[in-house]
Amino acid sequence: MSQDFLEILKYTLPSVVVFVTVYFLLKTYLSHMFKLEVQKQRRDSNKESLYLKLQAYERIAMFCERISLDHLYYRLYHADMGVPELRNAMLIAVQQEYEHNVTQQIYISENLWSIVKIAKEQTQDVISRSEGHTPADFFNDLKKNTTSMKIDPINYAKQAIKSEVDVLLPR
Repeated sequence: MSQDFLEILKYTLPSVVVFVTVYFLLKTYLSHMFKLEVQKQRRDSNKESLYLKLQAYERIAMFCERISLDHLYYRLYHADMGVPELRNAMLIAVQQEYEHNVTQQIYISENLWSIVKIAKEQTQDVISRSEGHTPADFFNDLKKNTTSMKIDPINYAKQAIKSEVDVLLPR
C-alpha cells in the first residue's frame, strides 16, 4: 500500500505543482490585464470629462457675454420700447440666461460658480438701479453705474473663467 501511495504521489505531485503554478501565473496575468483596462477606461473617462468641462467653461463665458450690459441693450432694445419695458426685458433676459446655464455648475469649481452668480446678481442690481427718461439715458446710466463699481463683475467673471481653463490646459 505504501508503494501504491508513493506511485500515485509520484504522478500527482508534479501535476499539483504545475496546476498551482499555472493558477498563480494566470491570476497574476489576469489581475495585471484588469488593472491595465481600468487605467485605459480612466484615461478615456478623463478625456471625456475634460471635454465636458471645457464645454461648460465655453457656455459660462458665453453666458457672461450675453448678460453684459452692452449686449443686452443692443439685443433687446426696440424703437417702440420705453425705459420700464427695456429694464424688464433686460432683467428677464439675464434670469433666463442664468436658468439656461445653471447646470454648468456641475463641471466648474464652486468658487467660479460663486463669481458667476455674483456677476449675474450685480448685473441685475445695476439694471434695477439705473434710470433715465429715454432708453438712451437709461443706457448711459447703466454705463455710469457700471464704471462707478470698483470691479466690473462680468469682466472679473471672464478672467476667473480664463484662469480656471489655464489650470486645465496650461499654455
